[in-house]
Amino acid sequence: MKRGFYTIMAAQFFSSLADNALFVVAVELLRAGGAPKWQPAALVPMFALFYVVLAPFVGAFADSRPKGSVMLVSNSIKVVGCLAMLFSAHPLLAYAVVGLGAAAYSPAKYGILTELLPASQLVKANGWIEGLTIASIILGVLLGGQLVGQNVSSMLLAFNLPAFDTGIDTAPEAAITVLILIYGLAAWFNTRIPNTGVEMRAMPANKLELLPDFWRCNTALWRDKLGQISLATTTLFWGVSGNLRYIVLAWSAAALGYNTTQASSLVGVVAIGTAVGAVMASMRMRLDQATSLMPLGMGMGLLVILMNFIDNVWVAAPFLILLGGLGGFLVVPMNALLQHRGHNLMGAGRSIAVQNFNEQACILGLGGFYALSTGMGMSAFGAITAFGVVVAGFMWVIQRWHQSNLVHHKEEVQALLQIARSDRSH
Repeated sequence: MKRGFYTIMAAQFFSSLADNALFVVAVELLRAGGAPKWQPAALVPMFALFYVVLAPFVGAFADSRPKGSVMLVSNSIKVVGCLAMLFSAHPLLAYAVVGLGAAAYSPAKYGILTELLPASQLVKANGWIEGLTIASIILGVLLGGQLVGQNVSSMLLAFNLPAFDTGIDTAPEAAITVLILIYGLAAWFNTRIPNTGVEMRAMPANKLELLPDFWRCNTALWRDKLGQISLATTTLFWGVSGNLRYIVLAWSAAALGYNTTQASSLVGVVAIGTAVGAVMASMRMRLDQATSLMPLGMGMGLLVILMNFIDNVWVAAPFLILLGGLGGFLVVPMNALLQHRGHNLMGAGRSIAVQNFNEQACILGLGGFYALSTGMGMSAFGAITAFGVVVAGFMWVIQRWHQSNLVHHKEEVQALLQIARSDRSH
């Protein structure tokens, strides 16, 4: 691998680490401030907001200037969001600003790989990036929990600058200060990313010109008889996974009596299960077998409901590993099938933009549904049940949709599967 690749990995790791730690810190900040129960749940959809709104534009923005520069600007936006949260802006609005930075960051971090590395190294490079991302999720959530915990926060608050009052008086404020430094470290790595020399493509003067092409690509994937099924499945999976971070925190508090620090460790357990499931799927599943795994999606929804009957951490830990494992085993072949169809229909870059839009829209929708449920006075157990029923129900609909395609569009589906088998063998 080229030297610049390891710089990209370091920048991605620290930026993602801070993103996930900040989520836990923001939850604690809202809880400590006595915010209504729906507001911590709303953090997830607020982070996804700009992913959805700016989906047609961020890819073109990333292609209009050096990727390292785009990643630096994106990290700077995240720091602005942290500073806003630190200086008394509402955590939901401040976290949405951080989401704006993340939305701009995503296409740059993947796009630069194709500029820097030969095609023969892209699979390996993506594997490293995804592995680091999972590690940053686990470590980030744990870091956020520890930063707001009594042991670490007391040490942070005891630190004083001579003749200067920082105004930092609470555990969440001290934690945010540390995370600003981590974002700063990620930004420093961004400045070390080499310029690949690839010619930039200027954004059109009228930015609205980007909309028709984006919607054409979106429509093409949803009309493809395999693309629509893989896109629907991965969209639902990421919608569930994105919201599962808060659901596990809320469930841990209600069922186990855990505080934020204790509950954050269980969120990391889910990510471990996802990683294990993803590795197993990559070793055992073929591209053309992806659609056979849809019942696992219904299983995820039902397992979410079963969380309500667990009140012992020794049962909870393996249960959450199983829950994450099902998701990881489902999403890897489905994601590969989606990338395969997207590449054949419109090219990888546009396909990723469409995939990001749909997945973040699902996170936004499911997160809004969960927040609305808690805002209407539903208990954590009731909201979790409703969430699980919706997930299992939608997955059942997607499976029936695929079965209908097999009946009414049999020749087309079989031809597409044959293409997948043929491409896999080359």
